[in-house]
Amino acid sequence: MGKLAAKAMAEDPRVTEAKRLLRETLRDHQAGLTGIRPPDPELRKGYEETLARFGAMRGASLYYPYLGSGMGRGALVELADGSVKYDFITGIGVHYMGHNHPALLDAGVDAAMENTVMQGNLQQNSASEELLALLLKAANRKGAKMAHGFLTSSGAMANENALKVIFQKRSPAHRVLAFEHCFAGRTLALSQVTDKAAYRQGLPETLAVDYVPFYDENRPAESTAEAVAVIKGHMERHPGAHACMIFELIQGEGGGYLPGTPEFFRALMAPLRAAGVSILADEIQTFGRTSEYFAFQHFGLDDLIDVVTLGKLSQACATLIREEYKPKAGLVSQTFTAPSVAIRSASVIVRYMEEQGLLGADGKIMRLSRRFTDKLKDLARRRPDLAAGPFGMGGMIAFTPLGGDPDLVARYLRKLFDEGVIGFIAGGKPAKARFLLPVGGVEESDIDIVFPILERVLSEFAEAETKTEKGAP
Repeated sequence: MGKLAAKAMAEDPRVTEAKRLLRETLRDHQAGLTGIRPPDPELRKGYEETLARFGAMRGASLYYPYLGSGMGRGALVELADGSVKYDFITGIGVHYMGHNHPALLDAGVDAAMENTVMQGNLQQNSASEELLALLLKAANRKGAKMAHGFLTSSGAMANENALKVIFQKRSPAHRVLAFEHCFAGRTLALSQVTDKAAYRQGLPETLAVDYVPFYDENRPAESTAEAVAVIKGHMERHPGAHACMIFELIQGEGGGYLPGTPEFFRALMAPLRAAGVSILADEIQTFGRTSEYFAFQHFGLDDLIDVVTLGKLSQACATLIREEYKPKAGLVSQTFTAPSVAIRSASVIVRYMEEQGLLGADGKIMRLSRRFTDKLKDLARRRPDLAAGPFGMGGMIAFTPLGGDPDLVARYLRKLFDEGVIGFIAGGKPAKARFLLPVGGVEESDIDIVFPILERVLSEFAEAETKTEKGAP
């Protein structure tokens, strides 16, 4: 026989035709999504009632009044009230390919035909092997030595698995080093690493964490020397106690998209290497958003990374490790690793990055970045009263509106949402407006449409705030 029933079904002409018809149907119904559209008055009341019920069930309202219809086209997304908006935050980095990409439609059909909805430790399909092979190949393309990997359903679990294998490798070392203002996740353990007290209020202490200042582009040599001194100070205070340092190579939620430099990271990693402290690259947000698959490749740190985690845009998340970090049996095992649709979609996305020219110094990621940041630089030059920056790199872009007052920035972003563009807040004081571009579904022409709206709403919002402060009617 020599042919699997599953392969025969996948190649069945009826399946091929069904996919063609679904793609054609998708294109037909996407055709009407051509730009920003206000809510449909006939849908609005029911939509608001649904939002209220959902908020009551959740115990808190949604950050934005966003309930999607399930339809979109590239950077455009339709909400269930009939409105259409430009999605420039992509679910905080999840919708990398934009909305309703036809390649992901095909992946979804393939997954729907599989017998396993949710794959896991005991039963995984061959698609899991295919994905893990792709991820290891991507991680090692410039000389890194990742030998094994574990798939999981969330970035937080990828980081949890990373810490577990490191603690086992470095036992009895039990402390963690991390950057000030870092974000690692919100699990019981990771809430101790994430440098935000509100995220661990009322929780018991589970990990001992020592913080290190991040790179300051205004004081490169001084901030590097200070960070190295702090690391050495922590290790002298707790000799042999540090298992690892978690490196957010571009600070995300807490920092507001602040990148370091190769020189900064190598200076910090040198004393860690000398002391036998493991180096963990947390790439849950940076994966696929610089000139390379991984930010550690962009910064040329391939020879120094012991463990790397990835997630968000990949749908299925992963922890990749060097050979010497292979855990003992039983340490890493999950009933559920990821649903079949996430695993198949991840393989499509990883291939798409290279095959469609997203990577490289002049790849699509960096071209989109230059287009957006050039406009932000020009805005900051023309209207320093409105904007400062930009910050970030590649597909992670931010700027500081209105001096960075957190309340003003949050209200500006909600106004921007109402006007049809979705971003999100980042940083602390100053707060920033941040954007995660849907790289696989956005074009430079979309940035040209969105940016005037961003600037107009910012100007109008600032003017309204000024009038309010002066007591004008």
